[in-house]
Amino acid sequence: MAGSPPPDVPGPADVLGRVTLVTGKEEYLSERTVAAVRAAVRAFDPEAELAESPAGDLTLATFGELAAPSLFSSIRCVVVRGLENLPEESVDGLLAYAAAPAEEVALVLVHGGGPRGSGVLTKLRKLKPVTEIKSAELKASELPGFVTAEARRHGARIDADAARALVEAIGQDLRGLASAASQLTHDFPGETLSVERVKQYFGGRAEAKSFVVADAAFAGRRQAALEELRWAIDGGTPPVLVTSAFAGSARGLARFKTAPGRMSEGDLAREVGVPPWKLRTLRDQARGWSEAGLSRAIRAVAQADADIKGAASDASYTLERLVLTIAGLRERG
Repeated sequence: MAGSPPPDVPGPADVLGRVTLVTGKEEYLSERTVAAVRAAVRAFDPEAELAESPAGDLTLATFGELAAPSLFSSIRCVVVRGLENLPEESVDGLLAYAAAPAEEVALVLVHGGGPRGSGVLTKLRKLKPVTEIKSAELKASELPGFVTAEARRHGARIDADAARALVEAIGQDLRGLASAASQLTHDFPGETLSVERVKQYFGGRAEAKSFVVADAAFAGRRQAALEELRWAIDGGTPPVLVTSAFAGSARGLARFKTAPGRMSEGDLAREVGVPPWKLRTLRDQARGWSEAGLSRAIRAVAQADADIKGAASDASYTLERLVLTIAGLRERG
């Protein structure tokens, strides 16, 4: 039934006395794995302590302090981020611990992807107590499947056409897609979600699609973008979906501008990570963007997203400022 626990949530026995190795560039999936491990530990012991450290700061002494029981609880969840930055002098100590982890500790090691630190990953993968969970970036063709899986996580079903429609409406940001799928499954419990339901929430002028706002802004069409934004806000579109759409547009433009030349449409779409129909929009937008302008745009989107998630007092103002910033950068680019 809707709202039931997702099938991939680990139990305490899956994480305590073990090492969860999270690898890959898809930050949203990595964060969800970390959250699932923490939830499993807290389900076992509500008073369990949570500790966290950047791998770059890890020494044998600091790791010992992180993993040691405290006066309040012997159960701990320790998250070490940026494993690719682990100092060389700390490698042997971490490997020794991972080979025989403490039974009352759930250790999560997060590696952000890329070749750096691959030697440590190879050694960790050979250890019996280590379970690897990969968070690879999804291709555009895999996104409808992600939406289908998200609906299933909430005990619901979604038509294949509806899953594709949701991707077209929301864009490629996994956080935005997951949020939209969650909203639909909880608002229409027991239903097989259809294209009509997707359009009801995320289609049409009254609920202006977030990606329409982003497309207009990145094309430098300030007034059109502001108008679409007002429709989106008035229609109840969550602000986080707007920033997600902007982030997806920025990533798509960056990949498009750096893609190798002389590629077929299909190969170029796969390289950029967008559906083939999106290439024309990217071509039109890219003409007005320099690398420096796009870098500033990416920073502006990241700041707006942080402001929104930090409970900005006026989300509408934050989004309007973002639209004006992006449109202005494009015009100068």
